[in-house]
Amino acid sequence: MRGIKGAFLALLALVGISGAAFAADPENTIYLDLKDGRVVIELLPDIAPGHATRIKELSREGFYDGIIFHRVIPGFMAQTGDPTGTGMGGSFKPDLKREFTFKESFTRGSVGMARSSNKDSANSQFFIVTEDSTFLDGDYTLFGRVTSGMEFVDNIAQGEPPANPDKIVKMQVAADAD
Repeated sequence: MRGIKGAFLALLALVGISGAAFAADPENTIYLDLKDGRVVIELLPDIAPGHATRIKELSREGFYDGIIFHRVIPGFMAQTGDPTGTGMGGSFKPDLKREFTFKESFTRGSVGMARSSNKDSANSQFFIVTEDSTFLDGDYTLFGRVTSGMEFVDNIAQGEPPANPDKIVKMQVAADAD
């Protein structure tokens, strides 16, 4: 399936149409709008159904809009999803049970759920891996992949926390996009 999707996106690029304009499965695609542009994330509900559902729920509630990237480590990842901006907060929804897998690997563009040392504590915080980080495999829930817009993730202000943190402008499920 990924081969067919890749060929389709290559064909669109040849005729000058961005693949970001079309979501293969709009109900399982997230549009993450940053100051520099749109990041398109393909959710992986077959691997992490609970986490994919939570991200869609919170996106539909507008939870992520305006939240900062509070932890951005060069050569590793950019983390967001904490309404307090401290890395200690979450939504008012219950924590999620782990959905760890070795079927997919944390490579550049993978989207995973942040958690505390309790492996069943993921809630609303997530991170986008900017470099291959396979040491996370089987220990964190991987629930999505960036399909376009990684150049915008690479531009997120770095730091723990960044001096002038970037914010999520808007995050929405593609099926609901304006």
